[in-house]
Amino acid sequence: MSFDQEKFDRADSWPFIEAKRVLKRYSKESPRKGFVAFQTGYGPSGLPHIGTFGEVVRTTMVRTAFEKLSDLPTKLICFSDDLDGLRKIPTNVPNSNDLEHDLDLPLTKVRDPFGEYNSFGHHNNAKLREFLDQYNFDYEFQSATTKYFEGAFDKALILILENYEKIMEVILPSLRSERQQTYSPFLPISPKSGKVLQVTIESINKSSGTIVYREPDGELVELPVTTGNVKLQWKPDWAMRWFVLGIDYEMFGKDLIPSAELAAKICKIIGGNPPELLNYELFLDQNGQKISKSKGNGLSIEEWLRYAAPESLSYFMYQKPKTAKRLFFDIIPRMMDEYHQNLGKYVEQTHEEKLKNPVWHVHSGSPPKSDMVISFSMLLNLVSASGSEDEKTLWGFINRYAPNIKPGDHPSLNKAVGYAVQYYRDFIKPKKVFRSADEKERIALLDLFSRLGNMPTSRGKDELQSLVYAVGKENNFEQLKDWFACIYEVLLGTKTGPRLGGFISLYGIEETRNLISNKLGLNSSKNNKGL
Repeated sequence: MSFDQEKFDRADSWPFIEAKRVLKRYSKESPRKGFVAFQTGYGPSGLPHIGTFGEVVRTTMVRTAFEKLSDLPTKLICFSDDLDGLRKIPTNVPNSNDLEHDLDLPLTKVRDPFGEYNSFGHHNNAKLREFLDQYNFDYEFQSATTKYFEGAFDKALILILENYEKIMEVILPSLRSERQQTYSPFLPISPKSGKVLQVTIESINKSSGTIVYREPDGELVELPVTTGNVKLQWKPDWAMRWFVLGIDYEMFGKDLIPSAELAAKICKIIGGNPPELLNYELFLDQNGQKISKSKGNGLSIEEWLRYAAPESLSYFMYQKPKTAKRLFFDIIPRMMDEYHQNLGKYVEQTHEEKLKNPVWHVHSGSPPKSDMVISFSMLLNLVSASGSEDEKTLWGFINRYAPNIKPGDHPSLNKAVGYAVQYYRDFIKPKKVFRSADEKERIALLDLFSRLGNMPTSRGKDELQSLVYAVGKENNFEQLKDWFACIYEVLLGTKTGPRLGGFISLYGIEETRNLISNKLGLNSSKNNKGL
């Protein structure tokens, strides 16, 4: 074992802990299928949302860690449950009223409300693959419709029929009494209407591999359970997928814990070995509600990417998967800054520290160097204070602060300037509220104005920060936070703001004096050094 391999074996970040659980499955022999299978599931009853991304990126992090621990080949399967029936109309699609005619049809038979694909299921599958490809995920896409109709699940479906009573004994206690009377693992797909029917199964015939049910019009119908004539209910379907595809690892939302426990039991009944499982906490919208594909609440992938780099989203997903996360616009600046802060730390860290650094997992072990010489939060404050939404003007400020910085040589910073302008337009500008300074605050701001006029323009951010502190203390602000709040609210129109020394250094001493002058109604010019 190499020295580096020993370090990987000692790694204790959560993806490595998960990967070690998977590796234990093959401590004695390699997988007969020839690879270790990681799976993420997708229900295309609605557009892919940011939670879908989170599941894929986190599973990829575990897969990457596994590949550092083992030479066994791996595969990530992204499985779409697109044969499921449409049970309710999504509210975030066009022409939603038309979908009422398609209720209970398989998603790959429901019309596409966007008018772009053969079905709603095909549309949502395409959107899923589009964003997976955008992030360069290495995955194999699989469709329930294809698997059922090509017969890939036939042997497992017969096994479920043969173990019908045992499976019912596992599932029925978890159901309400009225649901127990009608439940069956099998949902017939009607030869008449094409709908996935939730009806009572009148009888089963294990020798012929069939089930008998009544159509809504009362006709008694016998169907084979193979080649796409039936669709399994959710829990046995999940178990069957694990069994047939040989899934070794899957994560899922906390709300599915009971379903996962039942699926694991069913998988064992039909002779399978359930995968290693991780349940994660849910993503919440601004109101603390679970985000939903059909509602479209919370923050979308496209919305995040409008305001921040893709890597910042992956960074957000890495953080504490067992902790519930509020997923809304106001977290984006902090994630951008934390991501780049960790990139900066990575260069100087030991091997062990690097394996704990989120950016190692965000970039599959090869993080780049950060070129963000100015934080994203500081860029936001620069846009806010200057009132300029022109990127060239903002680069003028940046070049005065760091003369050797060029957009072409600092692509991340260049993109961040554009993100900051967009974020400012949409979230900061509409909410800016300036207030007038009271007498004490006015005197302190005049003092700051005067002292800045006596400072050379070459002063650094630390000296400027000390000056701001000194003005606050000498003007009898017992709590300096009240002094800083005064500066933010009177000068910037915000409740919070940047570290002021760095901000003044970036924005400019004379520009800061002009800002004070404008808000206090003074008559000043760039050459005015006093009052």
